[in-house]
Amino acid sequence: MFFFKKNKLQLSSLFENGYHDIHNHLLPGVDDGAADSATTKNLFEKMEQLGITSCVMTPHIMSQVWENTKTGLTDTFNSLKKESYFEGKNIHLGAEYMLDDQFRNHLQQGPLLTIKDDFLLIEMSYHHPPLQLFDFLFELQVEGYRPILAHPERYNFYHGRMEDYKKLKKAGCLFQLNLLSVTGYYGFPVAKTAELLLSAGLYDFSGTDIHHDRHLDAFSNPIRIKKQELLQPLLSNNMLLKK
Repeated sequence: MFFFKKNKLQLSSLFENGYHDIHNHLLPGVDDGAADSATTKNLFEKMEQLGITSCVMTPHIMSQVWENTKTGLTDTFNSLKKESYFEGKNIHLGAEYMLDDQFRNHLQQGPLLTIKDDFLLIEMSYHHPPLQLFDFLFELQVEGYRPILAHPERYNFYHGRMEDYKKLKKAGCLFQLNLLSVTGYYGFPVAKTAELLLSAGLYDFSGTDIHHDRHLDAFSNPIRIKKQELLQPLLSNNMLLKK
């Protein structure tokens, strides 16, 4: 039923008509993405060559790992925007919030760094979901946010548990596909889960989750899932989040 499609269509071909990326780690020196502004420039140049012409930078905010703050990230972003290369570029600042023991503090201190308006990118540990997951989702929405869960296909503890994914959707959680997942970049189980979620119509948006050159190089890999036609609407949906 799934895997592997023999068609050699490259993932990068999806960007021929332009693409707005809502998940990446281009902001320099703040997490496990770009180390400095020169790296950011190099990555963004290559993204533009692929057809990714605008983006929201979404650095990690994660306790005990990437102790970023809204003020610090905003200062870094504003400094980047002043560099001659980035003048006039369609780039914006958001964040990827880990649902951890400090998340409620961030929420209470708000406002949070959103993708656009009330759309907020969140993630979970790859080891297990937070015990307060549904409390977090409820509190976010009470505060007026619309949570977008980054790369749900990569949480192995949900693999084979479609009812859990549907429960998250019913709780008001939107889903963002990591595009590299459909090339098999993260392995067969992730690609299979991505196609299951695509087939069930559970995804809302897409993102590159680019951290480094290896991710960019992988966009030349072929799409390995069968239902490739289900991907284009997710790219189009991203335009709704363009500032």
